[in-house]
Amino acid sequence: MLILASKSTTRKSLLENAGLRFSVASAGVDEREIEQAALTSGENRAGLASLLAQAKALAVSAMTPQALVIGADQTIAFQHQGLHKPLDRQDAAERLMAMAGKSHQLHSGVALARGGKIVWSAVETAVLTFKPFTRKTVDRVLDLEGEAIFDSVAAYRLEGPSIRLFERIEGDYFTILGLPLLPLLAALEQHAPESFEPGS
Repeated sequence: MLILASKSTTRKSLLENAGLRFSVASAGVDEREIEQAALTSGENRAGLASLLAQAKALAVSAMTPQALVIGADQTIAFQHQGLHKPLDRQDAAERLMAMAGKSHQLHSGVALARGGKIVWSAVETAVLTFKPFTRKTVDRVLDLEGEAIFDSVAAYRLEGPSIRLFERIEGDYFTILGLPLLPLLAALEQHAPESFEPGS
């Protein structure tokens, strides 16, 4: 049995498109508590992404120890600060304007847990650079994005109209979407080959 410990529709779609058989469960972990403890101990944003992914995998694994559980999470580092999902449209617009013409790092962590233990984990990083743009451009993009923007830790979606804000992207596309898919698939071939088989 394979379980995705995430409510993200994007991660779910990526696994479905890869032809995997799995179910979905909510991890219900306190991300801000984990973040505070990690940063207090000196962890960086890449390490935090890994810790969050592992925490989600372990939380669901504790409830279904026989299953292999996928945990995943993302963090953003911009000018030595971490960012979270925007609170509202104004917050999203102000954040995007602050990042106009600048680069930031996006870290995506993924982990596999079984029987309450982590059996594999990885972190991938992408560097994204915004074009210089005006508030009018941002407002137009946010109009097109609608409510979907509030589910993004970055206040943008590369798979949506936000793509027009970017000048350069360095890194794996799946990593940017929130799931380092290629290393995950390689790990699943080892730990859960049955998830690749067609359902009966």
